[in-house]
Amino acid sequence: MKLTKLEHQIMTVVWNHGPSCIRDIQEALPGRRRPAYTTVQTMVYRLEAKQALRRIDKVGKAHIFEAVVSRARAERRVLHDLLGFFGGNTQPIMAHLIETGRLTLDDIRDAELALKALKRKAGEKV
Repeated sequence: MKLTKLEHQIMTVVWNHGPSCIRDIQEALPGRRRPAYTTVQTMVYRLEAKQALRRIDKVGKAHIFEAVVSRARAERRVLHDLLGFFGGNTQPIMAHLIETGRLTLDDIRDAELALKALKRKAGEKV
């Protein structure tokens, strides 16, 4: 499931705050360019149709929505799509992260540990 930027922002609110009504979601979005209530409402209903959100309760006239899709699953999907854009080649992404200073030595150490653990799990010599 692909998420638009606004859909991702809405999902982030629900992931961070837990079950929420549309008004609470709208008010939690960044204030400077906060979308109108009706825009958020439309996007929440689209996310419900995509089965990323579901209605779990109704308080007065307000429906309460919770995330069906985990943050980790959504992030994996974005990364999968990004790697697909580069034909599965991670080198351009890594080069960009290094050039922009977003990849730190600690990140590299963590990646090395994760690779070693993966090799051990697969029964390969480390």
